[in-house]
Amino acid sequence: MTPQQMTGAQALVESLEHAGAEVVFGLPGGAILPTYDPLMDAKTLRHVLVRHEQGAGHAASGYAHATGKVGVCLATSGPGATNLITAIADAQMDSIPMVAITGQVASSLIGTDGFQEADIVGMTMPVTKHNFLVKNADDIPKVIKQAFHIASTGRPGVVLVDVTKDAQQATTDFVWPETLDLPGYRPEPRPHSKQIREAVSLLMEAERPVFLLGGGVLRGGASREVGELIEVSGVPFTTTLMARGALPDSHPSHLGMPGMHGTVAAVSALQRADLIVAIGARFDDRVTGRLDTFAPGAKIVHADVDPAEISKNREADVPIVGQAGDVATLLTTELRSRIAEYDTRDHEAWWNTLNMLRENYPLGWTATEDGFTAPQKVISRIGAISGPESVFVAGVGQHQMWSSQFVGYERPCSWINSGGLGTMGYAVPAAMGAKVGQPERTVWAIDGDGCFQMTNQELATCVINGIPIKVAVINNSSLGMVRQWQNLFYDQRYSHTDLNTGHGTRRIPDFVKLAEAYGAAGLRCERDEDIDATIEEAMGINDRPVVVDFTVSADAMVWPMVPTGVSNDQIQIAQGMSPEWERDI
Repeated sequence: MTPQQMTGAQALVESLEHAGAEVVFGLPGGAILPTYDPLMDAKTLRHVLVRHEQGAGHAASGYAHATGKVGVCLATSGPGATNLITAIADAQMDSIPMVAITGQVASSLIGTDGFQEADIVGMTMPVTKHNFLVKNADDIPKVIKQAFHIASTGRPGVVLVDVTKDAQQATTDFVWPETLDLPGYRPEPRPHSKQIREAVSLLMEAERPVFLLGGGVLRGGASREVGELIEVSGVPFTTTLMARGALPDSHPSHLGMPGMHGTVAAVSALQRADLIVAIGARFDDRVTGRLDTFAPGAKIVHADVDPAEISKNREADVPIVGQAGDVATLLTTELRSRIAEYDTRDHEAWWNTLNMLRENYPLGWTATEDGFTAPQKVISRIGAISGPESVFVAGVGQHQMWSSQFVGYERPCSWINSGGLGTMGYAVPAAMGAKVGQPERTVWAIDGDGCFQMTNQELATCVINGIPIKVAVINNSSLGMVRQWQNLFYDQRYSHTDLNTGHGTRRIPDFVKLAEAYGAAGLRCERDEDIDATIEEAMGINDRPVVVDFTVSADAMVWPMVPTGVSNDQIQIAQGMSPEWERDI
């Protein structure tokens, strides 16, 4: 390739195009301004101007989550870069492939407390997979190529590239590198055959086996391979919050979501299993409950591409390091061979128990007593009317849990949420990014009235850039999940959780007027009998974003629930009500 002379800023834009970036979400400022000039002349790279840098980060995350491609966000130095930190930490915790590019003050000013100087490399080191400080324009192509490779391989994550202003302004001979020079980085480990054989031996011997499928199945694009393993084994499976949709909810072997707000069948299956095969899951506290009481009789097969996750929380009897798809394929091949040779497995009693739990303790809700609509009903109708080909994005809180419970997910990457970090304000910008990545699909942001007020300025971005997302504000006029905990654990002392957004005479703000002020459509639904018609009306608006203010009960709570710090055996199906284990098990 013949070198082309250009500025570092031009090399940065050229490098992004060579790396395969299609869109970048960003906001300009002084230290990144040299790059914004050639961005106007980009041949294949689209720029979406956001209203806040956090929105840029969440949009890049939503784009990556929906498409499997690397999301890209762009910000200036100092406060521009620090505004990205929440989104960076969020994406890193959920293993989302993302490259965050920030401008930095000139090299000569670093360490002098210059105007808008912040050590963003130092600040983000704990919450990125890797980061770079680029002070030489000649290094830009190499670093961008490395950044995209690191972000998208192995366990995906966030790579930050901080480029000084003088590096952007300097002249360089641009050459896109043909090879990667990353000694020591081996992101594609091959599963060990001995571990595969041991895992299959445990599967052949187990009387109460269950698969625990985590977000790594989606991040690894392994739904087909894992689905084949489930079919061959005949073993029940659960999908964590980050794995919803990895396999269809309608699959007969699916027990639902495990954990704090999981189904009774899923939680009980893990607690009573004699074997758990975890693929791409990390045994986090929301799944295990009190760790020393989790699945006390189970042996653990733990497969993960990141060896640091294996035995981090729960000791693995059989550790397997490898990509989810590779592990599943090898397990399936070995399992087929063993079954053909000699199969004495009998899971009938296990399935009888699990089917009884599914039948006796299905997900549901009770009618509200305050005259307001049940939020679970609203969300279930959105899922039913919009259908499984849609993408559903949630914020954090009660509406997130209800969205994970009452929308049926039948395909990978149809459910997007902030799982590990639990970031309020995630839904609107992430839905914006998902819609940019999947423009042909209907994209719903199912948000709370608290979350929505944190990032709703990105409605302006959506209107101006023709990104017609649909926003359902589940408006209980309060910080719902906090209020639920105050109800259950703080003697109903509702300290500073009333938001005054929908109940009574005050609507501060009025979400319909707010939507209209941004140029979006604004709708409101306050009665059960209007739910379907309102959703249908929203479905028919595709020339601009639409915000639907669903006024719902503040007293509705998320059930089932395992309180923090107790055993999963203490799961409650409603306030003060637990499953009758002696009767059902």
